Amino acid sequence: MDLMDIRGDRLDVIAEETELQELNKDMFSPQKSSQAMTGHDDDDVLNNAGVESDIDSTRNQLQEKVVDMENFVGHLEEIFLTVEENFGRREQHLEQHYTDVLQTISQRHDERAARLEDEKKMKLEVLYAKLLSCGHALDASKEFIEEAKEVYRNQDNRLFLKVVVPTINRIEEFAKEEMDLTLTTSLELETPLADLSDVKSMMDSINIIPAPSAPVINPQLANSASKTSLRVRWSLFSDDTVEFYELYYRPVLQDVPSDSTADPHVSKLKVKETHCTVRELLPGTQYELWVTATNTTGIGPASEKVLYMTVPLAPVIKRRECCSCPDAALIRWESGNPDPVDSYTLELTELNGPDGIEKGVTESVVAVPTCQCLIQLQAGRHYHISVRAVNIGGPSDKSEVIRISTFGTFFHLIEDTAHPCLSISDDGFTIFYGDDELPISAMAFDDNNFTRCVAVLGDLIPVRAKHYWEVEVHDRTEFRIGVAYEDTERDSYLGGNATSWCMRHILTTSRHKYEFLHNGLSPDLRITVNPVRIGLALDYDQGTLSFYNVDLKQHLHTFQCHFQDYVRPCFGLDSPGTLTIHTCKDAPKYTLH
Repeated sequence: MDLMDIRGDRLDVIAEETELQELNKDMFSPQKSSQAMTGHDDDDVLNNAGVESDIDSTRNQLQEKVVDMENFVGHLEEIFLTVEENFGRREQHLEQHYTDVLQTISQRHDERAARLEDEKKMKLEVLYAKLLSCGHALDASKEFIEEAKEVYRNQDNRLFLKVVVPTINRIEEFAKEEMDLTLTTSLELETPLADLSDVKSMMDSINIIPAPSAPVINPQLANSASKTSLRVRWSLFSDDTVEFYELYYRPVLQDVPSDSTADPHVSKLKVKETHCTVRELLPGTQYELWVTATNTTGIGPASEKVLYMTVPLAPVIKRRECCSCPDAALIRWESGNPDPVDSYTLELTELNGPDGIEKGVTESVVAVPTCQCLIQLQAGRHYHISVRAVNIGGPSDKSEVIRISTFGTFFHLIEDTAHPCLSISDDGFTIFYGDDELPISAMAFDDNNFTRCVAVLGDLIPVRAKHYWEVEVHDRTEFRIGVAYEDTERDSYLGGNATSWCMRHILTTSRHKYEFLHNGLSPDLRITVNPVRIGLALDYDQGTLSFYNVDLKQHLHTFQCHFQDYVRPCFGLDSPGTLTIHTCKDAPKYTLH
């Protein structure tokens, strides 16, 4: 049976399931049930309702069995594919083993034949040398015999006596020499048998399990990490035998190539199980991991590389950029390593009064996508707020806790908008304009700075509710206070354009003059008592911006304007002096209308 047969059987099962489901729909459809109930009394209706309930239960059971059968068929298909893959790997392993054995035997044959040839050549050379020696001795003997014959045939007695004695002496000397007529080499070839023990081992190893296949590292699970550790899991084919695993890991760094052989940051762990906890890692860092399996046959191929993440560092709340009002708070923070952060969780705990004792109930705002969160709160309360960064590895430690109160409006000045001649106190609520004005050449402007009016914007929470704050001024200070859109023109004066509304104080030689400016226009108003503490009440719903003399509880003026967008508090000094902003003030009753 092959894969096509299995799939064909599965299609037949699915077709039968479809017919069964259609039959169920026909049998148990509400329309047919209602038709069957027509003409019966109430008792019959109740009985039919009970029968229909039983039928529905039976239908659900049948549908569950159909789903189970389909899942089982899918599981069988997976098992079939696994068996095919294992068979292929085993067959390849067997062929490779036999190929190696044949190659080894062929190599041993060539080596032994070469050694036999060398031994034969050596023996023949020795025998040839003996043959040459015997030939030289035989030639010398023949020469002496011929010489003796010549002496014997000589008829001159006097000459005979002269040469016979030396000849006899030479013959005697030659006869004394012993000839080596023994063979110094054996005629048998002594080449030892080839060592085929390794071939035997290879033959024996054919029945041994093959090297493991490549493991598969599981995707990272949620909450499976800490700041400095990762819990890693992987899996392997069920019929593979493994002695140990080696887990490799490296941090994903921008300045290091992904080639692991050239990366000095690669580390390795040897483990027995299919899981491991990697420690001493960098917080908020992506790690690339891969694993190999080893048994007695050898090391299997490496797994595919997978990315895991450690838990991020705790965020840092920007205290000078957080603001609030009686209905809400805007919390801003920054993350030291935003790349591996998926979201943020903001946690808030209500305090039991101004003494700061927590009530013990903590609420969480989860899945915050950016580094700021606008949360709805109850008026007249105190809260502790912290933030955690979250990625797939889990949540970070919580940030430093910040205290937020919903008594009145709270905001800071946006220092990036301040004119270069304007200074802001360390607490962020008093602005100064000194007597020594900087030359234009010494001033550093950017697109966000006020360039003509010595002014600065405040960071009011973007909530369309009621806001209230107060400004303390000196009666000899020329100032402009009010609200403006965030994109108000930086090269114009507050109140001199259509994007700002402000109260202006001017010192003349005869009196104090007050204007309520918008688009350069002001109503003709006179204020007889110079206010030194001015309250500003902004009401988005009513579309009003009102000014009050706080000390006298006196209304000064109200702008009627339906703000199309969120506005920001604005403060300016037209001459050297100071002014101080007071936030977190509940709006007085006389400002409510």
